[in-house]
Amino acid sequence: MGSRVNFRSGRNESAVSTSNPLLAYWYFHLPNFILAALMYTLLGRALLGLTVGPESSNYIWRFFCRITDPFIALISPVTPKAAVPVVVWLFGVVWLFWLRVGLLYVFLLLGAVPKAS
Repeated sequence: MGSRVNFRSGRNESAVSTSNPLLAYWYFHLPNFILAALMYTLLGRALLGLTVGPESSNYIWRFFCRITDPFIALISPVTPKAAVPVVVWLFGVVWLFWLRVGLLYVFLLLGAVPKAS
């Protein structure tokens, strides 16, 4: 895999950047992936929280709590104090979803999103 010449612009282009859009648009995909992973982990915590107690020693439950607790600490000031924890977690899923939509919108405005083919 070497470089090739773009005949329209006359510039050399790397074969990696033209053949793999994931690598070419890493600055969009990486934050989107992290936000998606956190969002689905928070959703998993909400679903698992329906069957597991809050002080459970289950290693999966502890993993979900350890990963999502910092984000819960960020959104808890804007969530009503009377809400039960599972509602706060679901609000967190909604916040993360809209954060991902906002990220996509910003990248669309900047013209820095991969083109659909």
